[in-house]
Amino acid sequence: MTEDKVSVQGSPNQGLFGATLGFFFGFAAVSLFGPTAIKFKDILGLSPQMLGLLVAMPALSGSILRIPFSAWVDSAGGRKPFLTLMIIAIVGLIGLSGLVYFIFENQSFASQNKALLYYLTLFFGLLSGCGIATFSVGISQVSYWFPQKKQGFALGTYAGLGNLAPGIFSFLLPISLVNFGIINSYFIWLAFLIIGAVLYFITGKDSYYFQMLKMGYSREKAMEFAKSCGQELCPAKSLIDSLKLSAKTVRTWLLVILYFTTFGGFMALTAWFPTYWTQYFKVSLFIAGTLTATYSILTSAVRIFGGVIADKIGGINTSIISLVFMAVGSLGILFIRNIEFCVLSMIIMAIGMGVNNAAVFKLVPKLVSNAVGGASGWVGGLGAFGGFAIPPLLGAFVARGGSDGYREGFLVFLLLAIFSIAIDIILKNMAKE
Repeated sequence: MTEDKVSVQGSPNQGLFGATLGFFFGFAAVSLFGPTAIKFKDILGLSPQMLGLLVAMPALSGSILRIPFSAWVDSAGGRKPFLTLMIIAIVGLIGLSGLVYFIFENQSFASQNKALLYYLTLFFGLLSGCGIATFSVGISQVSYWFPQKKQGFALGTYAGLGNLAPGIFSFLLPISLVNFGIINSYFIWLAFLIIGAVLYFITGKDSYYFQMLKMGYSREKAMEFAKSCGQELCPAKSLIDSLKLSAKTVRTWLLVILYFTTFGGFMALTAWFPTYWTQYFKVSLFIAGTLTATYSILTSAVRIFGGVIADKIGGINTSIISLVFMAVGSLGILFIRNIEFCVLSMIIMAIGMGVNNAAVFKLVPKLVSNAVGGASGWVGGLGAFGGFAIPPLLGAFVARGGSDGYREGFLVFLLLAIFSIAIDIILKNMAKE
């Protein structure tokens, strides 16, 4: 095969579109799990800690699997790992849909077999979380399409639009529950996920380097051709190499902490807020869903602008400013018991957390340019682990303090914000060396 016969497909914008579309629908796998988990509480007799673990379970697989699957991109491109995760998520949501049908159609049996049904719900929730794990695959996929000077915008757009999914679906969920009920809603969300997998299969494109490899070209020839087409970044030789290279730099682990704070925190609050609003302020599920959707959509939308800001003033400066916003919002919810003020504080938190999420992934290809896939896996995976680790902590505050525990739990977010600002200062000093 000669080079003049090479025929590659797609463009940076097409690569961005396909990855964003797939990630958006991947979030459908879990977007109704957290908001509807409260309905399992009475039937299965769940304690606050058990409920916290339940809403956090999709975040476990959705975070940990980001590490190997993102690094897999460096050797196989994004399509194969992305589609694998989508298929596993579909299996999980099929299981959850069947389980929900069984539990709510046979409540007397369910109440007598609480433990078994609870563990099955945890298991299928774990599988469905694979839809979230597509995030870091898409990050790597998009990173290889775009030059570094445009990555703040590209990655901010990808993550911002993709992360709109839980907010949009949170707006749709109360309407669906009222008109179709919880059982049919699960099957509708399953249809969303299947549609998303098909759309990604059609639109998702790997960058030129990976297309060349699939045509049988050597790594060196593929890299040469890809760079002639404008692709600046090319990956390490293998999945293991990518993970090893990125793990050897302390910068990767500092970025993990930053992302744990705001994206892990985002996932945790998206799952926890419906419980917080209904149990602490006694609002209806519809209002709680609307408030949660507002938080989710705002956090995601400002991520787009956060990427643009990071391109202009730098990722570290952007991160510091955004974390101050998060700390102020956390303080408001922690100490003020007025619902209107808490809503305002939630909005301030959303702005800070969304902008920081964009800033972190502006920094990944800049600080770990020789292993973007591996670094994206560590940062996206362990960072998103906050979505699993934080809700049980919030449940523990409730178990200890009763109703006030819902408010006191926001101490976790305040401390994380302060600690992360210190991490930014360390990164800033390292950059001067």
